[in-house]
Amino acid sequence: MRYDPGPSTSNGSQHTLNGTQHGPRQKPLFSNGTNGHSTANGTTSPHRNGFSSAARSNPNSYFGHDREEVTRLLIQGLDDLGYHEAAEKLSQESGFEVESSAVAHFREAVLQGEWQQAEALLLGSEPPDGGGGVSIRNGACPGLKLVDSANRDQLRFQLKTQKYLELLEAGDSGSAIIVLQKELRPLQPEKDPQLSALSLLLGDTDRERLRENAGWDGAKGQSRQLLLRDLSRSIAPSVMIPQHRLAVLLDQVKQNQISQCLYHNPSSSPSLFSDHLCDRSQFPLRTILELNQNAGEVWAMEFSHNGRRLATSGQATDVLIYDTSTFQVLHRLTEHTDSVASLSWSPDDSKLITCSHDKTARVWDTPSGQVLLKIDYHQEPVTTAAWSPDGQSFVTGSLNGAHRLVLWSIEGDIIHDWEVSYRVQDCAVSPDGKRLVVISSECQIVVYDFETRREEYCILNKTRMTCINVSRDSRQMLVNMANSEIHLIDIDTAEIIKRFLGQQQGEFVIRSTFGGADQNLVISGSEDSRIYIWHKENGSLIETLEGHQEPGCVNVVAWNPTDPCMFASGGDDRKIR
Repeated sequence: MRYDPGPSTSNGSQHTLNGTQHGPRQKPLFSNGTNGHSTANGTTSPHRNGFSSAARSNPNSYFGHDREEVTRLLIQGLDDLGYHEAAEKLSQESGFEVESSAVAHFREAVLQGEWQQAEALLLGSEPPDGGGGVSIRNGACPGLKLVDSANRDQLRFQLKTQKYLELLEAGDSGSAIIVLQKELRPLQPEKDPQLSALSLLLGDTDRERLRENAGWDGAKGQSRQLLLRDLSRSIAPSVMIPQHRLAVLLDQVKQNQISQCLYHNPSSSPSLFSDHLCDRSQFPLRTILELNQNAGEVWAMEFSHNGRRLATSGQATDVLIYDTSTFQVLHRLTEHTDSVASLSWSPDDSKLITCSHDKTARVWDTPSGQVLLKIDYHQEPVTTAAWSPDGQSFVTGSLNGAHRLVLWSIEGDIIHDWEVSYRVQDCAVSPDGKRLVVISSECQIVVYDFETRREEYCILNKTRMTCINVSRDSRQMLVNMANSEIHLIDIDTAEIIKRFLGQQQGEFVIRSTFGGADQNLVISGSEDSRIYIWHKENGSLIETLEGHQEPGCVNVVAWNPTDPCMFASGGDDRKIR
């Protein structure tokens, strides 16, 4: 299938933002970041209350690692596992403890809502006249050691924001106004949007509405724990060990082994007991079946989410649904009157959307093969469709006309029409339901907030794109480029993480996708009749497979989401392999 022949006038790659200068992803007003170490009731384990000066005179090195660091990580890890007595025993025997008494007091102050005490312990304080003051020693409190990048005013702002919100929640608007005017306002520029948003909350007398508008769950919720974790990011790790640090390090060890394993494809996690390496013989490299029921070139193909069905379409007007246990045709959907360029399974696999050059999209009931809904709103070929994660709505995109990007209810009612000026080539909704990502024939990648319908950012590329996929964790998008490259892009930052090279693409629409058990592979068709497979983490081309009859393109590939050893390809030779 050839590209939409519309013009392209872009001369480079740039970001165009929707009324902001802060980049593709702005920090929310009230952060829910996680870090640090806390319990729901604010208590701490007894072995965390200070560093011992009587640490035993053991060698400082443990196989090249700092003995104190290793021991403190083990104590924290044992505590995470629930072995509190063993953690206490190790602390007593080694003379090391997870954190100092100052950190323990700071943790307690935050969790108990003692905001003056928390600020003094975190940032330091001078003793008032008479030698008193906020300090565990009734004198000057030096504060905790912070990381070099820590912004002290921002830390104060976070603490005082929590204080302000709790006063509002308690109905003490007078004290809240004082905090806003005398404590929060001096820390931010005059017209700071965070201050403006906080000021608007003064009118929320209803506690439930206050919490909803603030994106905050209240003093008795998790807000204090989340604040503690967010603040701990700015505390030196040697002083306050990040939460579950040993588990994080073990995850990194596993991920490093996976990144070095070219043929990693098992669904189970590697063992820590041995070095990990997958054998090439266990990788799906052989064609086990060839399907030839398609009447024309195969352009689109997708496995159902449960892996039990495979839908295919293309140059011909019909759509085929196969049973993947037998690969017999379950349904032949025949109501379109022109080529069917795209299809998409609903999250529960009960429905299938098909998009056709006949300017319509159809929603099918997959168990019966009957049409449930016909969309004839677009004025030109319908190129793409994507479901919302709850399956109650879907997006369709078209090349031309007044209505090129539209959100529909499952009943066929229009929920939103973006009224865009560009031609929609492909689109995808992130699995977490937060983003709609669209590629246009004008070389744009446009990212929308799917909940508010507002544009977040736009990337203008030098070359055209043919397809887009969003990773299972909603963090990355995979984009096929017409210059024989595939780009892996971070959705939050819009930065290119990896470029995958080798396949041929220039004139026709070629589709790629994520593959493997953990989506650790990238697979694509090619105009040279081959299939290309890369390792996603290190970008290595690990296999080039003879795909379909030459000459002709391998137009589309799909990986079974529940069977890591099965993928399919479709080509100009009208075959599926």
